[in-house]
Amino acid sequence: MNADNGACSLGVDSQYVELAVEVFSMLADATRVRIILALREKEMAVGALAEVVGKSPAAVSQHLAKMRLAHMVSTRQEGTKVMYRLENEHARQLVVDAIHQAEHALGGMPAHHRAGQATA
Repeated sequence: MNADNGACSLGVDSQYVELAVEVFSMLADATRVRIILALREKEMAVGALAEVVGKSPAAVSQHLAKMRLAHMVSTRQEGTKVMYRLENEHARQLVVDAIHQAEHALGGMPAHHRAGQATA
């Protein structure tokens, strides 16, 4: 993605600005952010995700359905279970960056700037 050669869509007149806003809107929910954090390293079934994020399986299923429509997560069947995984690394990176920005809002030296600190 090099903005100088026109191959990138990062200009203020980009056709993707409105879609980017929809992505931020999709991430403007704490449960969805927690789901993305839970799916960073591995795929998970609804029941396991519900346990990790502290919500009912029905609520998590509804969030996952919306995230699937937004192409943030994808699925695969494993026996009778549906396994969810992040569609690509971009939603994960958005969440990591948002959390890092939130750490800056607290002032001082954010954890992600400390030497030897894991961030993702």
